[in-house]
Amino acid sequence: MSLTELSQKLLLFLLIWLLPVAAFAAPPIYAVANQPLAVYNTAQSAASGLPRKADNCGQVRELEFVALPGTPFLILNSIGQGQQTALEVTTSAYHPPSGVRLFVHPGGLSQLAEPAPPRQTSPPRPQELIRRLRSAAGVPYVWGGNLRAGIGIGEHQGVYAGLDCSGLLYEATDGFTPRNTADLVNYGQAVSIAGLRRDQLMKRLQPLDLLVWKGHVMIVLDNQQTIESVFWCGQPGNGGVRIAPLRQRLGEIMASRSGVDRWPAGSGKARFFVVRRWLP
Repeated sequence: MSLTELSQKLLLFLLIWLLPVAAFAAPPIYAVANQPLAVYNTAQSAASGLPRKADNCGQVRELEFVALPGTPFLILNSIGQGQQTALEVTTSAYHPPSGVRLFVHPGGLSQLAEPAPPRQTSPPRPQELIRRLRSAAGVPYVWGGNLRAGIGIGEHQGVYAGLDCSGLLYEATDGFTPRNTADLVNYGQAVSIAGLRRDQLMKRLQPLDLLVWKGHVMIVLDNQQTIESVFWCGQPGNGGVRIAPLRQRLGEIMASRSGVDRWPAGSGKARFFVVRRWLP
């Protein structure tokens, strides 16, 4: 048998065995959130269909974010059965940290035959956005929270009512901005701030600029004030959304962090901060 004949027989053998596998491969399953939906980082949390127990600081660390109605999903896997089922998913609306998997309870999803389009949203006008941000002052801090009124889970209403730092901006923009600070450090346009002193930096800032690093973001309201959601374990509301003097907050930040023009690649939790101008 020649080498060519041997190659042909080998190819035919592979086709005979691989075609049935391809024929019975499951097609992708698409879905869309039909209500605000808790997205968790463990299957157990999603499968229960109940609010998760908070830790000693009042936070549910398994909660990654709250998907807004219309958020598209790709279902990767189904875990469990009956009422105790969790769906492993991905979504273009949220980029989890490396190694983190996302899970939802199937009750808040509608399955689709083809991919749902991304949520259609645009930022409100600047003055309306500032009004929305200011109206959140006093809202409690909730890890993974991006709806101040919370969501309904079964008979429970107002679950996860509150906002974390990037959730404050996400709610105010109706999901237009990225949901986590790892994306916000590169969002919009960079503002050159390297080497500036506090007073020089204050003159360069504009309303709605983001002062951000991987782990926290605050938003400039005007030339005197900033707003952010801060976490203070054990305090009323566990901290929450507060408006503070811009000059004061810059001094506190610059005492431990250096301003850079762009977030350095691979810097993780390095002691830097950037300013991003995401509205023209």
